[in-house]
Order: sequence, then structure tokens, then C-alpha cells
Amino acid sequence: MDPGLNQLLKWSIENSEVPRSDPTSATDNKAERPDWPAGRPLNPDSLRSLMGGPSDADLMKESMAAIRSPEVSVEDKLVAFDNFEQLIESIDNANNMEALGLWIPLVSQLENEEADIRRMAAWCVGTAVQNNVKAQERLLAVGAIPILIHMANEDTNEAVRKKSTYALSSEIRNYQPGLDEAIKALPKTLKPDRAVDAGNMEAVDRIMAGLRKESII
Repeated sequence: MDPGLNQLLKWSIENSEVPRSDPTSATDNKAERPDWPAGRPLNPDSLRSLMGGPSDADLMKESMAAIRSPEVSVEDKLVAFDNFEQLIESIDNANNMEALGLWIPLVSQLENEEADIRRMAAWCVGTAVQNNVKAQERLLAVGAIPILIHMANEDTNEAVRKKSTYALSSEIRNYQPGLDEAIKALPKTLKPDRAVDAGNMEAVDRIMAGLRKESII
């Protein structure tokens, strides 16, 4: 069964009651099931399934397909990127990127020849990993940190450098493996002379400030 429809069925059962006037009902159904949440809101994807609309997962895949399509204009790709970024502001959607196979296609756009595409790709990366350990783990796993370091330090477009720095900052804060990988990829002049704790915001800020200062003008 479609996951959205399955959720809809559960919601329907949990929010139904035997009519109080029914003489054959000795007790209220929900009273017999105290572990069932009363009036739990319906999942948006389930509601869209009921109405026949696409789920967030469908919209994310459609956006990425447009971004990758050679037949879609850069302007329309940017619209697709904007839609994608808004969708992954939800931590559930960001965490669903792995299952949908969207991490590698997204990271590949960091090296696109169009500066605006690189900028939006970095923006989406930053949104996905911000305060999200699962997404931080995935970004590390797909090898994107050295790419972001290079972009933040050497991209010729200032807007791209800024969004790359944002993505890096979101990746390394409170995530030690990401910080350790970033330090490995830093230019020698920016490497700290001692170990840095990812939970030490002042130390992380110093690394990011040095990267911004070192980046090309």
C-alpha cells in the first residue's frame, strides 16, 4: 500500500469513535486504547494522497530532475532549486534525500559551469545539513567537504563563495567528523595549530573567518 494511504488509514482509525448513542457500545473505542494519540494531525503527504496531489518526495524528485535536465533553461533550473530548498527546510524531507538518491545529484551541481547553479546547490546543501546530524553524515559520506572548501576559497563568484562558506559552517558545527575532514582540506595557512572541538563555536568561527579572509577577491 502507498505509504501516504497507509498513514491516512491509520489516521482515520485513530480519529474515529463509536457513536455515543450506540446502545451496543459498552465503552468508547479510544478509552480502550489509551496509547492512541487523540486528534493527531494528518501527515501532509497523506493529505495530498487523499486529494490526489504529489507528495513532498515526488516534488523533490521532480525538482532535481528539472535541475539535471539539459532541456531545462538555467532560469527554470533556479526556480526548481528554489522549490527544492524550501522543501528540504523540513528536517524530515532533508533526511529523506538519502532514500530518494538525491545527495549525489545535488553535490554534482556544486561543480556546474553556471555560477548561479553552484550557488543554489551550495545553498541547498547548507539548508539540508543545518542542525541535522543525519544530513551532516551524508554530506561527509559523499565527499562534498573538499569541494566546498575549494569553492569557498577559490570560486571566482562572490555569491558562490558566500553560500559555500554557509554550507561548510552548517556542516562542521557540532559535527566532529565533518570538522576534522574540513581541517584536512584547508589550505596550510588556515590549518589550526591544535585540535578543534566542533562544539566550540568560537573556534569554529575563527576557522570560518580565516577562510573568508583567505578567499580570492
